[in-house]
Amino acid sequence: MIRKATISDIKAIHKLLQDYGTRGELLPRPLSGLYDHVRDFSVFEDPASGAILGCCALQFCWEDLAEIRSVAVHPDHVRQKIGSQLVQTAIQEAGEYKIKQLFVLTYRPGFFQKYGFRTIDRAKLPLKIWADCITCVKFPDCDEVAMIRAIESGV
Repeated sequence: MIRKATISDIKAIHKLLQDYGTRGELLPRPLSGLYDHVRDFSVFEDPASGAILGCCALQFCWEDLAEIRSVAVHPDHVRQKIGSQLVQTAIQEAGEYKIKQLFVLTYRPGFFQKYGFRTIDRAKLPLKIWADCITCVKFPDCDEVAMIRAIESGV
């Protein structure tokens, strides 16, 4: 079941992101930053156990631009379409907010290509999105792939 995250989900989200961050597959986020952005997150909750099995954030950058970030699924539950459902939920939510373009910075471009994202040069993204990058441990040597997709309202 996908739902909006609550404060009580933050530690589970943090653990998911840290696990992937340790393996170098995702940029980890500090716990304090997750509390700041709890409203950006959706989670996949196991209806039987109540455990958080996946997360995804939709962060608004500008009036018509948003980023899908922090997509993570518990390693024991990959290949069960949890990540796909979370990304589709984020795309739908962006459409409801009349966002015209979504972007991702990812180590898994093949995953996002399935949802209409295409690779672009990071320099084509607006300067506003680089605020988080300046504090990243990989700055200025980012090795993530920038991707973008256009969306229609309500899609």
